[in-house]
Amino acid sequence: MGATGGRCVFPACFPYDACPSPPFRPRPASGPRLQFATMKAHFAMNLSRRQTLATLLALLCAAAPAVAQDKPRVVLIVGDSVSAGYGLGNGQGWVALLSDRLKEAKSPYTVVNASISGDTTSGGRARLPALLTQHKPAVVVIELGGNDALRGGRLAATRENLDAMVKDAQAAGAKVLLVGLEIPPNYGPAYVKEFNALFADIAKTRKVPLVPSIFAGFGEDLNAFQGDRIHPTASAQSKLLANVWPSLSPLLTAR
Repeated sequence: MGATGGRCVFPACFPYDACPSPPFRPRPASGPRLQFATMKAHFAMNLSRRQTLATLLALLCAAAPAVAQDKPRVVLIVGDSVSAGYGLGNGQGWVALLSDRLKEAKSPYTVVNASISGDTTSGGRARLPALLTQHKPAVVVIELGGNDALRGGRLAATRENLDAMVKDAQAAGAKVLLVGLEIPPNYGPAYVKEFNALFADIAKTRKVPLVPSIFAGFGEDLNAFQGDRIHPTASAQSKLLANVWPSLSPLLTAR
């Protein structure tokens, strides 16, 4: 037994504690220990990422109501040539004048004009569901029926179509304004009476505001109409808006 080359040499049976212990040197992690350390580091990193993501999502959710409140509320106009601006230049119709008024007032409402020249209550009824889904309007203005009368259509069908449109718009959460008009006496007294009354009947049944006649105050003035004596001139469009506005404006302030 002895020291050789600075090393302790002893037989296998020699007591272990009789030889000085070598200095401790930590062994690098390997095998299961290395895998555990790696998994622990990944877990800490993933936890940090999840916490960051959760914070971002919370901030986004908090900001969502403010974004929704800033989104413009839609006033959807569903009408015929009277609202489509037949025979007029761009920006001259009463609907365009309404849009201008709301913009000047910095109103949160924006106008979508879905009016089509020649449209009837049947066509409007067919188009309305898709328009409600697309625009999600806060207010729906229905100006239809004139072409039904011009074609001598069954007024029972006109009544049914308008009533269904009002009902569908209300079911979608929109406030509704029904816009009527009066037809000339040459259609016969019974037809004229029934036509002029159906708008008021629907408005009363569905509890919606009514513009009795969009041509009120100038309907007999031929100078206010184009050569066809059906469509108002550009200079008369402000009168149409003046007839609609008193019934429409309360819907733009009510919650």
